[in-house]
Amino acid sequence: MVLFAHGSRDPLWRTPIEAVAAEVRRICPHTPVACAYLELCEPSLPDAVHTLIGQGVTHIRLLPVFFGMGKHAREDLPELAQALRSQNPGLSLTVLPAAGEHPALTTLLAQLALGQTA
Repeated sequence: MVLFAHGSRDPLWRTPIEAVAAEVRRICPHTPVACAYLELCEPSLPDAVHTLIGQGVTHIRLLPVFFGMGKHAREDLPELAQALRSQNPGLSLTVLPAAGEHPALTTLLAQLALGQTA
């Protein structure tokens, strides 16, 4: 699994993405998971994917940690994914919808705004 986010020069910006990766590891300890960033911090998506491939991973679920299908998710990510598939013919790469478009996240954000979460 790769959690793919925009990136920032601020090192604290990565904390929530890395917390999601830690939670994935806690829930499914045998699932390889990596964080990757489009720009401004490392690792890049190709570097994260190649690290997982080096660990023997042949199927990767890629979750774009974006609120919506902006330019990065709509244009940049498909190009990166296609390049990775072309360079790694044995790789099965599934790009999931942007996290912010998932109904469960929409509901959770509404609950947070209303103060209704435990």
